[in-house]
Amino acid sequence: MPDALELDALWEDFHRVVNMTSQELAAWLRVRDAEENAEPLPDEAGTTTGQHVLAILQKRRGDLTDDDVRVMYTVVDTVTAQADLENEPRAEDTRGRRRLMTIGHDPLKP
Repeated sequence: MPDALELDALWEDFHRVVNMTSQELAAWLRVRDAEENAEPLPDEAGTTTGQHVLAILQKRRGDLTDDDVRVMYTVVDTVTAQADLENEPRAEDTRGRRRLMTIGHDPLKP
């Protein structure tokens, strides 16, 4: 577990890059995994990382685990690396947008 200052910085960075609310992310994960004749259970929708991000969004900073911190670093690094590759999000890049949305970042959201 990082020290308090590093954890504060990570918490801020994570909540800066995860710009979808927990409700928006949960809905996206369900829609993403829905099939023509079935919709997954809410607890089973989406990727493992997406579910973990959703759980982190519902926690207080003091309740974070080492796994939470690892996922937070991964999400911040992933979104930051993607932002470095693309100066501005493009609506036509739906594949990249959908991939980022599974971890709680909608590049088209202001």
